[in-house]
Amino acid sequence: MDALLIALADPARWRLVSLLAERPRSVGVLAQLAEARQPQTTKHLQTLERAGVVTSQRTGQRRVYALRSAALRELADALGRLADTADQVSGADATFDRYGADLRAERLAAERPGWADGRSFGFLRSLAASPEAVWRHLTRTALLARWWAPDDLRISELVFEARPGGRIVQEYRDAEDADGSEPVAGRAEGVVDDVRPGERLTYRLSPLLPDGTPAFTAHVGLGLRPTGTGTGTDLDVHWELADSTVGSADFVAGIEIGFGQSLDRLAAILAADPHDTEDTDHDTDTGSTK
Repeated sequence: MDALLIALADPARWRLVSLLAERPRSVGVLAQLAEARQPQTTKHLQTLERAGVVTSQRTGQRRVYALRSAALRELADALGRLADTADQVSGADATFDRYGADLRAERLAAERPGWADGRSFGFLRSLAASPEAVWRHLTRTALLARWWAPDDLRISELVFEARPGGRIVQEYRDAEDADGSEPVAGRAEGVVDDVRPGERLTYRLSPLLPDGTPAFTAHVGLGLRPTGTGTGTDLDVHWELADSTVGSADFVAGIEIGFGQSLDRLAAILAADPHDTEDTDHDTDTGSTK
């Protein structure tokens, strides 16, 4: 397949393939139609023949080439399979495009410090677990680490001290960066403001720019209340931005998509295991994981 792709990548060879798709032709005629020198045409045809795209035979003083469609059909099938795979993950492509549009819009808006101050984002999820179970997923690092990241990232370091004044540290890496050899994808630091177990949690969180300075401060409030049926929990989350810098546009653009994906992951985890039976972190006040 590699030889085939290399052979077809050259415009001159592609022109020869197009001419041979019409009918077999001699080297001299192909050179004339392609408006190329015959030695160059011969070399191109030899490359195509080695790749299995064409075949040739000598007839008298002429060498005539013909197209072999099997290799092209094999390539077409491979491309079709790639397209089918891409269609199956079209949601990820749509998210990529949506983030790209948000990114361009936020970069245009980020003209001066404070440009995003006062911006707010709201999220609401109905979760299939009790407020107590949801609370554990919001405050225990072993459980937080399972969901507190967008789809394409993973938590590589997490500190969450669930008490007023407690420290928060988040570090992200690419979800497929198994050995940690790639650069850190993002880091955020913050502090817990208010803790009302099973009811309300508030904290401040600042993603860090490459130079280590805060991009902005997000004031985040999470409210929990039993659903009307009494079998689940409505989680209401509110973000409000302050201290925004010009360099914060990329982070602002990712809030709605990224945190929304995190909450969707939390919802899926609780739906599968509403009693969080895999809870291995028993420290409800402070914790860290790497």
